[in-house]
Amino acid sequence: MPTTQEVTTAIIEQGMLPLYFNADEQVTLDILKAVYKAGVKAIEYTNRGDAALHNFKSMVALRNAEMPGLLLGVGTIKNLQQANDYLATGADFLVSPGFVPDVAALCVSKDIFYAPGCMTPSEIIAAENAGIGFIKLFPGNMLGPEFLSSIKDIFPKLKFMPTGGVDTTKENIEAWFKAGVCAVGMGSKLISKKLMEVKDYETIEKTTTEVLTTIAAVTKK
Repeated sequence: MPTTQEVTTAIIEQGMLPLYFNADEQVTLDILKAVYKAGVKAIEYTNRGDAALHNFKSMVALRNAEMPGLLLGVGTIKNLQQANDYLATGADFLVSPGFVPDVAALCVSKDIFYAPGCMTPSEIIAAENAGIGFIKLFPGNMLGPEFLSSIKDIFPKLKFMPTGGVDTTKENIEAWFKAGVCAVGMGSKLISKKLMEVKDYETIEKTTTEVLTTIAAVTKK
């Protein structure tokens, strides 16, 4: 199990965290292969529906067999039971759409990376007071870079990552990094439903590579 700092470092070095869900097990695995080929070393799989846990177990098995160095996290964790279920199957880190105190307490006590979703200063304060150092700004498109610019000085020790509506364009990515994020979470703008439906893994790989290149240029990595 990687430490909180190890996962934090991996996400910051990558500059983005791709996330997706597909009910089909094989499609799920093929997307994982595509983003790994593009150079991704940390990815979030969305906990959505009955197939998610089964599919994630298969992702862990594939990672262990063929993808050294890849960190597999799970998003949309809304309660302690879900957190324990996925940690038991080999999840390296957890992400939530909101701040879940029980999950935060578990992760802080075991040095497991946990990024809660927050959209108000009160939620960010609650997460920080619980020992959390990495905040997912959600939904990112509702908040916008200006929100982070306005509040960042209040939270000098925290890392921020917007998720939800973050676009693949250089303009959008640059605006977020100028506002002070350490990474961007990318879901449907990167791995769209249409691309998954037609199984266009080549385009998913290509777009992921382009986004990683854009982020490297924007952040001068």
